[in-house]
Amino acid sequence: MAEHPIQGLMNVTMEKIHQMVDSNTIIGKPITTEDGITILPVSKVSFGFASGGTDFNGKNAANKDLFGGGSGAGVNIQPVAFLVIKDGCVRTIQLSDSSNSIDRALTMLPELVEKLTALVKKDDKAPAEEPKAE
Repeated sequence: MAEHPIQGLMNVTMEKIHQMVDSNTIIGKPITTEDGITILPVSKVSFGFASGGTDFNGKNAANKDLFGGGSGAGVNIQPVAFLVIKDGCVRTIQLSDSSNSIDRALTMLPELVEKLTALVKKDDKAPAEEPKAE
């Protein structure tokens, strides 16, 4: 069975969308700075497409193989955050306005845990460094 023209139209549209949107679009390629920090951009990707067509069925035999159709696609790529990797620790930096208190708290949680861990390690070392009285 011969391929219908709408199939070719849809295949070309999907191939073009595939070229525009891949995994590197959502989680970008890593950027490494001179001091060893790695930054990964994170984006929100939305896309859609539509195709349509019609066969002309007229009384004239010359019109029997005519086809009319079209397709279109739209892609929206919006950066939303960066993952910052430094010394084995990962930190998220959001670009959107966190007007919600819960979102703000969740965004600050990794930094808070990092500071508390550093504080606990500092307190553990403090008694060992005190000189012994003779």
